[in-house]
Formats: sequence, structure tokens, C-alpha cells
Amino acid sequence: MTAFIDQVLNELLARDTKISNCAFILPSKRAGSYLLHRLAGMVEKPVFSPRVLSIEDFAQEIAGLKSVDNITSLFEFYSAYKDCTPRDEVENFETYSAWGQTLLHDFNEIDRYLIDYRAFFGYLSDIQEVNHWSLQEDQTSLMKNYLSFWNKLPVYYEQLQKQLERKGLAYQGMVYRRASEKIEDFIINNSGKYVFVGFNALNSAEQLIFQRLLETGLGEVFWDVEKTFFEDKQHDVSHFMRQYAIEWEWYRGKPFGKLSSEFTLAKNIEMAGIPKNIGQAKYVGEILSSMNEEDLQSTAVVLGDESLLLPVLNSLPPNISEVNVTMGFALRNAPVALLFEHLLKIQAGHQEKWYYKDLTTIINHPLIKKVTGGGSNRLSEKIKKENLVYLSSETIFENASGFTLDLYRLCFQSWKNDPEIAVANLQELIYLLRTYLDKDKDKLTLEFLYQFHLLFNKLNNLLQEYTHVTTLKSLFIIFKDLVSLQTVDFKGKPFSGLQLMGVLESRVLDFKNVILLSVNEGVLPSGKSSNSFIPFDLKCAYNLPTYKEKDAVYAYHFYHLLQRAENVHLVYNTESGGLNAGEKSRFLLQLEMEQQKQHQISQFSVVPKVPAISKELKVIPKTPEMMAKIREVAKRGFSPSALTTYVRNPLDFYKQYILGIRESEEVEETVAYNTLGTVVHDTLEKFYEQWIGSEITEEGLKKAISETPSEISRQFLKHYTSEPLQNGKNLLIYEVAKRYVVNFLKSEIKTLEKGNSIRILQVENKLECSLPIEVLDFPVNLKGTVDRVDEFNGKMRIIDYKTGKVEQNKVEIVEWEDIHSDYDKYSKPFQVLMYAYLLHRERPITSAAEAGIISFKNLQSGFLKFYKKDKNGRGAFKDPDITPETLGAFREQLINLILEICDPQVPFQEKEMKQFAW
Repeated sequence: MTAFIDQVLNELLARDTKISNCAFILPSKRAGSYLLHRLAGMVEKPVFSPRVLSIEDFAQEIAGLKSVDNITSLFEFYSAYKDCTPRDEVENFETYSAWGQTLLHDFNEIDRYLIDYRAFFGYLSDIQEVNHWSLQEDQTSLMKNYLSFWNKLPVYYEQLQKQLERKGLAYQGMVYRRASEKIEDFIINNSGKYVFVGFNALNSAEQLIFQRLLETGLGEVFWDVEKTFFEDKQHDVSHFMRQYAIEWEWYRGKPFGKLSSEFTLAKNIEMAGIPKNIGQAKYVGEILSSMNEEDLQSTAVVLGDESLLLPVLNSLPPNISEVNVTMGFALRNAPVALLFEHLLKIQAGHQEKWYYKDLTTIINHPLIKKVTGGGSNRLSEKIKKENLVYLSSETIFENASGFTLDLYRLCFQSWKNDPEIAVANLQELIYLLRTYLDKDKDKLTLEFLYQFHLLFNKLNNLLQEYTHVTTLKSLFIIFKDLVSLQTVDFKGKPFSGLQLMGVLESRVLDFKNVILLSVNEGVLPSGKSSNSFIPFDLKCAYNLPTYKEKDAVYAYHFYHLLQRAENVHLVYNTESGGLNAGEKSRFLLQLEMEQQKQHQISQFSVVPKVPAISKELKVIPKTPEMMAKIREVAKRGFSPSALTTYVRNPLDFYKQYILGIRESEEVEETVAYNTLGTVVHDTLEKFYEQWIGSEITEEGLKKAISETPSEISRQFLKHYTSEPLQNGKNLLIYEVAKRYVVNFLKSEIKTLEKGNSIRILQVENKLECSLPIEVLDFPVNLKGTVDRVDEFNGKMRIIDYKTGKVEQNKVEIVEWEDIHSDYDKYSKPFQVLMYAYLLHRERPITSAAEAGIISFKNLQSGFLKFYKKDKNGRGAFKDPDITPETLGAFREQLINLILEICDPQVPFQEKEMKQFAW
């Protein structure tokens, strides 16, 4: 394989061309470096190095203007916009930036393609007027302002050009337009030879420059043209070069350079479909691991999606001794970028207090946790423990000291919506972080911090030079734009080892082995996305590039990578999630349909090996240590919730009561259901404790209803948060709690109005008793808290409150043996019977009593009594009475359950939980 650049140099040297007098113009600086490297190996005697320029640098040289970046262009354009707009009509910078970037892009296109801007903008404003016509004679102010904007485009354009030219500056399109206007003067004042190498899609300004230099003998163009594509009038690869061959005067009656036939030579092409980006990166590692050192020297890994850089670097095999990363690492992908971005974002939206999720995002950032030595964990625990949803700056600072306090003050003191304060604090934060990091262990992080230091310096210079950015919101917009443009360069040997690059860096370069990733629709080619105010039809009318031309550019890059390669690996993502995510590129289909005779094309899919994992229920044998823990639990007392947890799933009992594992504490931003239950229970306890030992009255209940709002608020303050429940879901939940209590109290009043009497005996009484079991050599105790015990018309009731919905059939049993077999069916009767048993042990129940549930979501059903159903030939007979016999039968089942828990031969065996389809 002879690379295209080698072919060009060989031809020039064969003609005895004075290389030192030449200026080589190439599409990219990377290609220029490679040309000088190859030239050094070809010349036999010392010569002065020729000038090598990128096309952008050459255009600046002709125009005599310095090109500025997009951000500076945006600031300059805003100044121009303000100069030609009445003060009372000027939009703020945030609003302007939404359309300013798009309009600058269109100015670029108009200038690069040498469009008569006055006629063009006039045409565009006419289109907008037709699109938004109205039958009303008098247009509204909104319509007038809208049409006025389009009519002012020529004014904005002229003002921006004048303003930039006075400073010797220009945006890219303006550079090209001025270069095309000054090409004649350049030709007169310059000599030597300008050699253009490897170009494809040229804008109108570039075409004019090329043609004038060709016509005057100062220029020579070397096109990399493949005969297969050039002669196929339907193929997009040579779309532009076929146009130049027909339209340029220079080529009338002349051949369009040398046509190569290297694409048709023997090639091994593999098309591999792999799920997800990480899968692609891992597959690259597999391919490279099988290559020897010589093959690696002529291999390029080209990333269609440049976000794959880090995964690919982390997947390189051990046999890679050298790698050169051409593309640079995008600064926006650095971990510390998220820290600065989030700080700016939360400060821009800051009012009086900090939302806990914004706060924890900062303090839980790996870099913050590292430099505070875990000190930020104390604030996280405080937020969770005190359930703080919104925090003041004072609350954040009160438990911090030293380095951590300095860091918190920089981050969480208000920046007063002042961009200069923001940039100063961010710079100070970088210095603070830098002092803590180790120069040897944290080299990469320090490099990222240095790059952000440079970025904030640039931001500060912009703030000093331009006064447009007056809020943190507009600063955040500019920061996002700047960080998206910044890259961190890698150090390496550019001409040895494995080459890792993006698609644009591969222009003009040739490699024997090519591995191209993300060959998917939407990536190669990139699709129809367009950031422009110019309609498609208008672009076509003025020969401006559309998505069709963009597809042709991508086609050229894709096929050029394959043109001289011998071994090609084309990898695409098969993952179906997301738009077009799993659709392979049309270029792959085209390769299949137009397969050359000597091309060996193979297609296959690669999937990670996923072993079949059978779901096996866990079985935990009881060790002596576990038995000791069970004895402790038994001595402290088994509660109804502990026993029903065992019934539901013994593994949960093992985790909670043997290992002591509890659910991790999280901030309860929206009131949880258990908190709601606690608030309702404690509110009723507060009301009913005053009536212990006496009958409740209608007057007392009505008074309780009037006090419900304040008592509910007090209970939320106690159990939830000190923040007022004035909005959002929490306000609704507060109203639900209030409604539960009020509706219950009203139902009690209705009960009394019917002539019933209710005498309160106990409220939230904590009960304990021992349970002698002869076969166990250790004590067993029971404990529980009964919500309410009363006498209803002289008959005792044991009541358990439930804020959820409970139906009557959930408090009934048929066979006593079932009561500890099915949690879903029998957990409610188990609980109320255990409360009854505890109460019986405290004060023996000699006469019939009742036990049951009051469900706040089923109040119309009243008191849901426990029933023992007896099946016989005449139907179902229900017995609601709690008698010593009933409690004796329950005690027998209770002992059986506890014996199972305490039996060292019975392991904790996981139960298969029911799956619910929502």
C-alpha cells in the first residue's frame, strides 16, 4: 500500500520540484504534520522545510483577518445587535443567545458560499411574511415584532461585519468571503507554488481561490479520486469532484487528475454487530490483542462516536506498547466538569435555601468526598437523619470547620447572581482543591483542574471585555458552550504505534488496518439535523449545502478509510434502545450490494456470554451464633411485626432481627406512607388519652375536630420535617391525614348519636408478657403496642388502626393451623389476636370480647371484627367472640411458630415472593 500523501510527494520529487518554495495546503493540521514526516524520509539531501498550512490558516493569510471562536463571535454579535436596536426593544443576553448562535451559523454559510446577502435576506423575510400572513388589516404587536426581526437581518449582518473588521477579526465565513475578495491582490503580491492536497467538499469561496491559483499557475491540486466512484454518477463519494470536473474552467478539455483503482484491490472486510458502546470497545481490544507489533504500526482505530474514547483506552490489551491519540479528550467528559456545571446551575436558581438533592450532588461528588476526607458524609447523614429537604447556608456551615468549611463557603454562600463573583469563587475553589491533591497520584485530576483554570481565565477576560453577561443563568450558557469546545491534548509519538482518532482526523491519511466504530445511522452519516433559520427550499435555490451534501461528505470519509486499507473491521451498535440506536449504517448495506470481486466481506454478531442463572431460594442454616442471637430476641420479646415478618419471609426475619440490617435511611422528600400512619396514630392518641377511664362525648369529639389541623401540623413537625407543608404532594398528604382523622371522629359522633356508648380503657398501651415453653431452655417474651381498647355498649373491643384499606375477609380464619402459613391472608388476624393475648395476660378476659381493625380507607364498614369461621353442611358460621378458648387455640399456634423460629434444625428458608403485574 502506497499512501496518498506518499504518491503526491513522489510525483513532485520526480519532477524536481523545489519543495522548499512550495506551500502545502491540507484539510487538517494532522495531515500537514504527516506530510512533513514523510517528506523527511524521502529527500536525499538537506532542504528547507516547505510551509504547511491548513485551509483555514491559508484563508486567514489571504484575508488578513484573525478568525475568532464561536463564543467571541456571539459576544461581538450581541454588541452589534444592541447598536442597531432601540434600547427598549433589546432582548437580554439569555434570550438572545437562543437565536444568536443559529443566526451566526447562517451568516457563516452565506459568506462561505458567497451569497448576495441583501437579496437572500429579502427573500427570507418575504417567506416569513407569507408563512405568517393574517386577514386582519392591523397586525398585532407580536406579528410586527416578528416580521421586523426578519427585515433587520441585513442590518445585523452589516453591523457585525463592520465591527469585526475594525478590530481585524472575523468569524470563519467572513474570513472566506474576504479571502475570495482579496485573492487577486494576493496573487499579485505572492510567488512560489501552492499545493492543495486531499480536498473533497469545497465551499464557493474555496472553489474561487483554488481556480484563480490554478489559472495563474500558482496553484496545483491533487485530488484523491477513486475511479470506481468517479465514473459512477450515482455514487456520493465523488459527488463534489464530478461537479468540479464539469463546472471549473480549468478542467475543460483536461483530465481531472489521476484516477486510482485501489478500492477494487483485495480487502478483508468484517462487519460486526455488537450491543452497546462498551461492547464495541471490548471487541476492539480483542482485535488488537491478536496483532503483532508490525501490524499495530499501520493500524488506526477510528471513532465514529468520539464519546467512545475512554472506553476504548480502558480496553486496550497489554500488547499495545505505544498509542497516539490524535483527537484529544473532551473536557466536558472530565468528572470534575459535572461539579462546576452543577455548582453554576444551582447557584443560578438559588433563592433562600438549598434543595437537598442539589446539595448532595455536590457534597457526594467523588472529588469533594476525597478532599474533605469523608467530612462531607457528616452533612449527608445530618440531612437524612433530620429529613432536611431545604437547608439554609447557616445549617450547612454549622457542623463544618477548617478546610471543609472553606470549601462549603465557596460552594454554598450565595453568589448574588453576579457572574464576576461566580468566576472568582470557582477559581478559588480550583486553588483550594489543588492544594489537597497529590502531585503524583492525582496527575489527571490536576490536569483537568488546570484546564478549567484556563477556561475560567478566558471566561473572566470575556466578562471584562464585554458587559453582556449580567446573570448566572447567562454565565451558565456561556460556560456550557466553552466547555463543549475545550479539549485536553494527549502526549504521544504522532507517527508510531497504534493511531486512535476521530473521523475528521483521518482525512488524507491511509492505513493498512482500519477499525471503525459506531457505523450506525445517525452517526455515519449523522442524519438530517440542522441548526438553521434557512428553509430547505431556499438552501436548494441558492446552492447552499443541505443534509444531502452532508451525507456525501460522510460517504467520502467512510470510503476513503477503506480505499487503501487491506483489513477493515466495521463495528456497529445493535442495541435497540433509543432512536436509530440499533440500525446499522446505510454505508454497510451499500458495501454489500456493490461488493467488489476481490473483497471478502463477512458479517456476524458478537454478544457477551451471559451464563444462565437459575433463581434458587436461599437457605441459611442456623449456627450457634445465630441461635445465641435468637435467644436475645426472644428475651427482649417477639413483637407481632417480628413474627409476621417471619411468616412473610424467614429470610427477611434473618436479615432484620438476626443480622440487624435495616433499610438505608433516605431523605423523605414526599411524606412516606408509614409516616402518614404514625401521624394519624399519634394524633388520635393525643385526643383519646384524655378520655381514658371515661366515656367519650359528642362535645369532646367536636372539639377534637376543631383541633385536628393544628395537631396534625404538630405531629408532622415531630415525625417528618420542620418545613411547612404548604405546597406540592406534601400539602395533599397533609390534607389526607386531616381528612382521615376528621372522618373518623365524625364516624364516632354518628355512633354516639345512635345511642351507643364508648368507654376508653387504654390508648397506645405498651404490653409485655412471658410465654413459658417447656421444651425451650431459655425465656421467651412477647411485646406489642395496642392502639386502643374500649368498651362498646359494655363489651370490650381490642382495636388496631390501619391507614390502608382492609376488607372484612382479611380478618377472618377457618382453620387455626393456617394463621401462620399465609402472610397476605392472615397477618391482620394474627396481629389483633396477639394484642388480645397480651391484654389477656395483663388482665384476664373473663367475658366475651371482640378484636378487630378500623380501616381509615374503609370507614363505612366500621369496626371490622375478627371472626373464626366454622365450615359445616349448613354454610359458614362466624364466631366473633374472643374467649379464653379462642386465645388458647391461638396460643398453641403462636408456640408452634416460635418453636419453628427457635429450632436449630430448621433453617431460614427464603420464600418465593409473589410477582405483581402493574
